[in-house]
Amino acid sequence: VQLQAYGGGLVQAGGSLRLSCAAPGRTSSSYTTAWFRQAPGKEREFVAAFRWGTLSTYYADSVKGRFTISRDNAKSTMYLQMNSLKPEDTAVYYCAAGRVITSSVRSPSQYNTWGQGTQVTVSS
Repeated sequence: VQLQAYGGGLVQAGGSLRLSCAAPGRTSSSYTTAWFRQAPGKEREFVAAFRWGTLSTYYADSVKGRFTISRDNAKSTMYLQMNSLKPEDTAVYYCAAGRVITSSVRSPSQYNTWGQGTQVTVSS
């Protein structure tokens, strides 16, 4: 495992969590790091992405305005601040990294390095 994702947990609806993804060696300007999530019985879906070269951020419509992606260059770490959490946000959250073109940042198949996942559970 070359990425380490952590920070998940159990929170009530309306609450907040911050996920972290340590991505050593995956934060140069050619890389994109992203968050995906997978709920039981569902496909893995895109949540947010960050392009280290352009500092651009991308969000799924379902989380826009509630989730914010940020990074700490010195720690080679990406964060996902999740506010106003909803029960439908419940999933295993994965961080991923790869050299991804802009048009493909939302596609999990474009990322070649993945973390182990961290569980986020939002109770109603």
